[in-house]
Amino acid sequence: PQRRSIFLGVDVGTGSARAGLFDGNGRLIGSASSPIQIWKDGDCIEQSSTDIWLAICTAVKKACSVGNISGDEVTGLGFAATCSLVAVDFDGEPVTVSRSGDTRRNVIVWMDHRAVKQAEKINSFKSPVLEYCGGAVSPEMQPPKLLWVKENLPDSWAMASKWMDLSDWLSYRATGDDTRSLCTTVCKWTYLGHAHMQQIDEIDSRGIEASGWDDHFWEEIGLGDVVDGHHSKIGRSVAFPGHGLGTGLTHSAAKELGLSAGLAVGTSLIDAHAGGVGVMESELATDSESEEVDEESVSHRMVLVCGTSTCHMAVSKKKLFIPGVWGPFWSAMVPRYWLTEGGQSATGALLDYVIESHAAFPHLANRAASKNVSVFELLNETLELMKREVGSPFLAALTKEIHILPDFHGNRSPMADPISKGIICGLTLDMSEKQLALLYLATIQSIAYGTRHIVEHCNANGHKIDTLLACGGLTKNPVFIQEHADITGRRIVLPRENESVLLGAAILGAVASKQYSCVREGMKALNAAGQVVDPSTDCEVKKFHDAKYRIFGSLYEHQLSVRAIMEDALSS
Repeated sequence: PQRRSIFLGVDVGTGSARAGLFDGNGRLIGSASSPIQIWKDGDCIEQSSTDIWLAICTAVKKACSVGNISGDEVTGLGFAATCSLVAVDFDGEPVTVSRSGDTRRNVIVWMDHRAVKQAEKINSFKSPVLEYCGGAVSPEMQPPKLLWVKENLPDSWAMASKWMDLSDWLSYRATGDDTRSLCTTVCKWTYLGHAHMQQIDEIDSRGIEASGWDDHFWEEIGLGDVVDGHHSKIGRSVAFPGHGLGTGLTHSAAKELGLSAGLAVGTSLIDAHAGGVGVMESELATDSESEEVDEESVSHRMVLVCGTSTCHMAVSKKKLFIPGVWGPFWSAMVPRYWLTEGGQSATGALLDYVIESHAAFPHLANRAASKNVSVFELLNETLELMKREVGSPFLAALTKEIHILPDFHGNRSPMADPISKGIICGLTLDMSEKQLALLYLATIQSIAYGTRHIVEHCNANGHKIDTLLACGGLTKNPVFIQEHADITGRRIVLPRENESVLLGAAILGAVASKQYSCVREGMKALNAAGQVVDPSTDCEVKKFHDAKYRIFGSLYEHQLSVRAIMEDALSS
């Protein structure tokens, strides 16, 4: 008898490593997480790959025991991770990226902004490769970080023999195969994935010579040394996500993870992109259409992966250049489709900041703990109560006097302005929990106005997005989802399985194990829709949000004029 399929997805987020086991219908059987260490020092945010690997081993074993699955029953494995940068030497040992010299700290975390100056310098060359990332590299991408290390830590630069995106390092650590993913290299390293367009077969993309590097770009920005040895430092071979690596799991890695040696391991995805693969085909039962329409239908959707930050993913068969939005990235999420990637650098992180820095927070946190509910649930209850007390026509109207610009960690899309700052307009001396509830609601709304800005900007530049699919931690919050539906005026589909990033990673393992012929086939088999949230039909709600959206835009304009006034005052 054919053994049942069990696919394992591993996701390394900012604060923890998580593992999830899925059956052949894409249902979660068991999951577990294990915390990872993080060092923060101003703009420098660092982690340890050794620590991350240990956390993965712990999470995988815990997930197997929770799901009552033995390691040798797992039939495919895939990794997803933040786009952090890992440095290792010739023997695969960690090389420090820290001013502290601490050898454990060999990972520059994705959100680290140490390389703002280097990003500005790289952008000043106006290289043609930049057209494929919205016209400019962000300090969160890898070339600026590499340049920072070369300029500031020459010993580390000399010692490092491989620089890898974290998800690629994980699959390398598991299989010994250092083939990189088209997802990481195209999205974060300026690799031009469309160099591979002629290569027809997704499955046999093994060992393709990496033909998409632009050597002139690296030389011009002062990193010509990464071109040496057929780009061995940054990626000699590059493959489609889900391509089977090496001969599968090595004996030593299998032992550490409690799995079988030779287990199929797929080429990785960045965590947000794995979320896209985990939800993009979450169709409602009635939506089955012919193949033709189907090719097109996927391009009417945008996936929101809502965590610490939010990523906005849309795919298209056509190549679309959109100012201030990353991409078009060929095959960086769904092979053979161009990916447009918008984003907001701080969403979950912003809500945490607004709530945790408020005077009413300690009391609120205690109440939440004693009732064993989340802080969000209590705040949502408080808002409902206030709505009844003040006789507000609808919940959103409570914030008519509070307006927020959510750029507390810059604006990734569509302004591509990393030095943009946050604004809160409408503060009083009120320190109560009710005032915190209003701030919290206004923050959620501001994040949703940011999403509306991205969706409208993409549609003005050739996309046809009419449906949002949302996944990630914040989507468990009904107020967050309803405000996004009302503010964007778009229906939001939530997946049946909330753990979309883990499912997306597991799909990579399923494709690598040859269970499916390609990623899209795996998505169709394993994605499924859950709840659908429609925007309010009340025209007063729309009128309210249209007004606040205008204010949202004017707050950014105001900031630009403030910046100009102060620059002028301080220019000698």
